[in-house]
Amino acid sequence: MLAQVDRRKLIVQAAAQSFALFGYKATTMDQVAKIANVGKGTIYTFFTNKEELFDEILHDVILEMKELAERELDSEQTFVTNLYRILDALLEFRKQHELLIKLSQEVREFGTAQAKAGHEKVEAVITGYLEKQLTTAMDKGEIKPCDPKVVAFIMFKLYIALTSDWNRINEPLSKEEIKQYLQLFLVNGLSQEVMG
Repeated sequence: MLAQVDRRKLIVQAAAQSFALFGYKATTMDQVAKIANVGKGTIYTFFTNKEELFDEILHDVILEMKELAERELDSEQTFVTNLYRILDALLEFRKQHELLIKLSQEVREFGTAQAKAGHEKVEAVITGYLEKQLTTAMDKGEIKPCDPKVVAFIMFKLYIALTSDWNRINEPLSKEEIKQYLQLFLVNGLSQEVMG
């Protein structure tokens, strides 16, 4: 039994490596078998197809992101302080997690349906988590009343714009600069006057 669990784990690690290197579209079960040093048939004893294997890996990534966010969350701190702590941690996580980078790239360049679905799944988890934190902050009176779903979406898109989209045509922003822009756009707002 232990050998089976070890082989399954080995296959998942090999598949994660292959998806991170080649993307969803270019990854084959043959490549995964080669990287895991197992026969292709062994993979099929654990996973029906490439989609199922990909879903398993995405599930692990999402779980890891949730655990990371929960570790950074400090109930004694304000919403804004926690937001910065979590965004810092997620930025580091994203830099180190090549699969998420490759997934974004594949969606942009090829629009692969499975990569797009995986990307949307990760995005939904992040925005759902932000929505929950925004609702808690509103309940505590830390932020103005707002639609947490809309604000979570905007926060996520702004984060992606500052950490990824910007880097394609400009020098990457530092963590401090990213925080300053989040402060400007999300926490303070641009207007000097209150909109009526």
